[in-house]
Amino acid sequence: MNWIAIVLVVVGVWLALKLAGALVKLLLWLAAVVGLWWLVHPYLGLPLVPFI
Repeated sequence: MNWIAIVLVVVGVWLALKLAGALVKLLLWLAAVVGLWWLVHPYLGLPLVPFI
């Protein structure tokens, strides 16, 4: 492999890790919002599953 291929592989791995980190962060925020909704919905008189 030449040096351009090595640089491309390193950049690709770095971008994949950044994307995986962003997806994990997004899933954690989604879990936090769903958990908060599950705790709060009975007190506010809102349905458990909105938009259905």
